[in-house]
Amino acid sequence: MENNFLKSLFDMSFNDFITTRIVKILYIICIVISAIIGLMVIFSGFATNSGAMGVFFLILGPVIALVNIIVSRVWLELIMVIFKIAQNTSTIANKSKGMYE
Repeated sequence: MENNFLKSLFDMSFNDFITTRIVKILYIICIVISAIIGLMVIFSGFATNSGAMGVFFLILGPVIALVNIIVSRVWLELIMVIFKIAQNTSTIANKSKGMYE
């Protein structure tokens, strides 16, 4: 599979899609980045030396991380839908090509 992945990666005709293979890794990266952003928001709230702002940012950090994860998931799902449409359309085109020849 790795050899096939590298072959697909350097395929200049773009016949094979690698996005469908790496979408899980991209989602994990999005989750990690969202968690880091959430932690940065929390720590920046406590860096203000204000108790009220610290508590506000303590609540705001996880909310921002959760919203970021949801948005990332929706975008990745939309990308997957587009690729699945392309694959299904290609399959239909190949089947209909055989019927009319």
